[in-house]
Amino acid sequence: MLKFTAEHEWLKLEDGVATVGITSHAAEQLGDLVFVELPEVGATFAKNGEASTVESVKAASDVYCPLDGEITEINQAIVDDPSLVNSDPQGAGWFFKLKLTNPSDADALLDEAAYKELIA
Repeated sequence: MLKFTAEHEWLKLEDGVATVGITSHAAEQLGDLVFVELPEVGATFAKNGEASTVESVKAASDVYCPLDGEITEINQAIVDDPSLVNSDPQGAGWFFKLKLTNPSDADALLDEAAYKELIA
């Protein structure tokens, strides 16, 4: 199941774990990324906590944790090559995996149709 936040993160939910990244729209708005900082595995975040930072040639921006949970994995590939986020933001450019404290909280997030309306 794919969900979205108003802050332009996407979540792919599988068995209580969310793979999290930024949307294509966000990647386009930021421009070419030159730096990505990811959280540490084992770190816990509350919903809307600042989990990551991205920097582009235009600006620096925070990536927020979409729901309460614990980081179980990070994508080292985007630290080594931030352009992956630009070229494949909703695939190879994922940021981290989050074990959700309350998986049912994801029900309150936007579906793809609602997100597309938000950015239209």
